[in-house]
Amino acid sequence: MQNYKSLKVWEKAHDYTLKVYTISKAFPKEEIYGLTSQLRRASMSIAANIAEGSGKNKNSEFAHFLNIALGSANESEYLLLLAKDLGYVLEVAYQELYLKVNEIKAMLIALIQKVRQPAT
Repeated sequence: MQNYKSLKVWEKAHDYTLKVYTISKAFPKEEIYGLTSQLRRASMSIAANIAEGSGKNKNSEFAHFLNIALGSANESEYLLLLAKDLGYVLEVAYQELYLKVNEIKAMLIALIQKVRQPAT
């Protein structure tokens, strides 16, 4: 069990979520219960699952929550692409968020591998 706030990947995921919330404020009102909500929930789920998993006693449980976070990062990445293709996000903002979410994904994969290593 560890403090999730001390994890660099959680910090980056939290920052990413804040940016997603900011950028999605400009989405059309008819998307409030659709794309806006889904993108926000997917991005929030990344940091939330890291936080929840860090409170578990077993590494296998932590790895499970990290896997869920990774799935949410993939979902978020697609929803960003959809928002860009629909014209809701400018290319420059999309590229910034795309880079951030892929950095988070790489960090999650590395952390999952580390957590799954048997204790020596």
